[in-house]
Amino acid sequence: MQDTKTCETRFSRTEMLLGKEAVRSLASRRVAVFGVGGVGGFAVEALVRSGIGFLDLIDSDKVCLSNLNRQIIATENTLGMYKVDAARDRALSINPECIVNTHKVFYLPETADMFDFTEYDYIIDAIDTVSGKLMLVEAANAAGVPIICSMGAGNKLDPTAFRVADIYKTSVCPLARVMRRELKKRGIKKLKVVYSTEEPVEHKDSDIEYEKSLLPLGSKRRATPGSVAFVPSVVGLIIAGKVIKDLTKQV
Repeated sequence: MQDTKTCETRFSRTEMLLGKEAVRSLASRRVAVFGVGGVGGFAVEALVRSGIGFLDLIDSDKVCLSNLNRQIIATENTLGMYKVDAARDRALSINPECIVNTHKVFYLPETADMFDFTEYDYIIDAIDTVSGKLMLVEAANAAGVPIICSMGAGNKLDPTAFRVADIYKTSVCPLARVMRRELKKRGIKKLKVVYSTEEPVEHKDSDIEYEKSLLPLGSKRRATPGSVAFVPSVVGLIIAGKVIKDLTKQV
């Protein structure tokens, strides 16, 4: 899309920083985003606005009321929609030329054969379970495709405490600690992650009693983490920024 008066294009401001060749390259790149919630939704947003030409969105959840406080795809109009459909519609409203493939599944052993990781230029892990994260990392490594993983963004209030690091250089984050142990068992020597140096915040009074596992299968379940608008959004944007920098080889 071009403004004939100013000769601006949809990504002309991006070209000022990255250059025309980098923007052309991004239009040919394919990124898979596993988990399109608080973190993944903002990552998708930034990737589309950066000119990524092909996206695969993987998530079997639907938008629900509790998503409204932090997920960019969640509005009164999208309640009840599959998250991948809401994210696709939003992406195409920003850049109709983007090719968006949606997969209404969780990444599990029984669905893993649906995905050929060699087709991707980059993989974003924004899912909640350790077992799923480990599967994604192993599959990405086997395919020789770069992957970046989101560590714990729940129960955090400080958006300035997030860092990009190798998993073996992380500290404080309980999820990163579990991942370090499990990856070491599997012989995986490095993994790019976004993690927080903030200690998890204790829950305040709440009527919510349901639970969601963030631990390996068979482990003790833990309470659903609390979350706010200004934390998962920052994680998603950090992840997208790192993906764009890596794909364009920006320092």
